[in-house]
Amino acid sequence: MRIVKKNVGSMDSIIRVVLGMLIIFAGFWFDSLWGIVGIILIGTGTLSFCPIYRIFGTQTCAPNLEREN
Repeated sequence: MRIVKKNVGSMDSIIRVVLGMLIIFAGFWFDSLWGIVGIILIGTGTLSFCPIYRIFGTQTCAPNLEREN
């Protein structure tokens, strides 16, 4: 298993999961493929890791937290 440093805080994770569910629902409601974006938000929220945050060196959680995926 790889250990990935957590870079998404708990409040950020909650917001990502809720927004992801709303986007998926809107995608079904409007019959659009944009609902797939919600899957990405839910994934980054549940894993507490965002590759874009890593590229820019940003984090919304306490430093030095690690999570095994």
